[in-house]
Formats: sequence, structure tokens, C-alpha cells
Amino acid sequence: MKIAEVGDVIEFKDGLKGIVEKVNENSVIVDLTYMENFREMDLEQKTVVNHKNYKIVGK
Repeated sequence: MKIAEVGDVIEFKDGLKGIVEKVNENSVIVDLTYMENFREMDLEQKTVVNHKNYKIVGK
């Protein structure tokens, strides 16, 4: 499993996408405002995702 780096785009939890802002030992902090439909989804701006629960989809 490849661990994401700052600036990577990841996908997790049924298609949510975001940009990695910080990499921790067991997780990453993700900015969800990257998604075009972010405002419609009523989500927090940032979330924490465990390394086991995402895949890297871009840079």
C-alpha cells in the first residue's frame, strides 16, 4: 500500500475525493473542497482518513 503525500488527490468512502493537506503516522488530513459538489453535500471542509481507507487517484 502506497501512502499518500501532501498534494495528492485521494478517493475514499463511496467516491468522496479530496486533497491531502497533512500526512500523519496512521492517517491523512484531507481538504474536501476539491469536489465540485462540495457545497451541495453539507460536509465539513476537512476530514481525517486512515491510510487503509483510501486510494490515490491523482496529483
